[in-house]
Amino acid sequence: MDFRKIEIFLSAAETFSLSEAAKQIHLSQPALSHQIKLLEEELDVKLFIRSNTGLKLTDAGQLLIPWARRIIHDTNDMKNMMSSLQNVLIGDLRIGCSSSSGKYILPVIVARFCKHSPGVQARILACRPKSAISWLLEGEAHLGIVSSEVSDESLESQEFFHDSISLIVPAKHPWASRYSVEAAEILQEPLIMREDTSGTRKVMLEELAKFDIGLEDLNIFLEVGNAEAVVEVVAGGFGVSFVSDLASKYLRDLGRIVKVKVDGVNMKRVNYMVRKREAAPHRPSDVFWGFIHALENTDLLHARHN
Repeated sequence: MDFRKIEIFLSAAETFSLSEAAKQIHLSQPALSHQIKLLEEELDVKLFIRSNTGLKLTDAGQLLIPWARRIIHDTNDMKNMMSSLQNVLIGDLRIGCSSSSGKYILPVIVARFCKHSPGVQARILACRPKSAISWLLEGEAHLGIVSSEVSDESLESQEFFHDSISLIVPAKHPWASRYSVEAAEILQEPLIMREDTSGTRKVMLEELAKFDIGLEDLNIFLEVGNAEAVVEVVAGGFGVSFVSDLASKYLRDLGRIVKVKVDGVNMKRVNYMVRKREAAPHRPSDVFWGFIHALENTDLLHARHN
């Protein structure tokens, strides 16, 4: 199958416009339409429904999209791998990051990696945990960062870094001047929670369960989908929360929130880097897999965020 036809199909599918797709790939509109028609004939399906308002994908067109993206990614990776045999590391590196604390560590390490290897074009893709895994399996990402171990046997993982999760309160909260609080005291406070897929939430509930405290016992005031928003809501005086020390450090340094110890609670979380076990050779991700634990990254991976 002609690789160019796949590129043309994907461009049209993503823009929903023949004219816009033609501009993107530097073809005349009639030439582009002809290539799509040839692809439809080759596959013996209709890929688009054409109308005055633009293009609409048929069921066959929808099904073809992930396959088309995989073909393009794999082809580009193959070309980059061949080029990398010249001892110059080049190519695309896509990393899906579902860890809220990971995004404080990962960008700097990726930037250091790209400085060593300027031929690598890296992208960090923020996503939910399930998306990070599905993107790996589907070839949308080369590596994934997740905040809990994966059980899929087609994936392998290594420890990336350790993170602490702590109780934070507004700077003017009565607890802000206390050295510690009891776990049971949290039940009376409005609690700002992360969403149910959050690794922070999972660790928090596991630790509180040691005190016979369950989700139904908590006075949940608000559920928020990212760590930065949680910290801002707490700083605004609306409640208390458990968040990553990395996520809360900036507002703690500004004095807007305070970290408070909870007696008997020690919330630690391991963040993992994940990849497919039997993925095609891809030098940028293979080299980055080892680079994360290079000596020059010790300052980030083992820093304390008091």
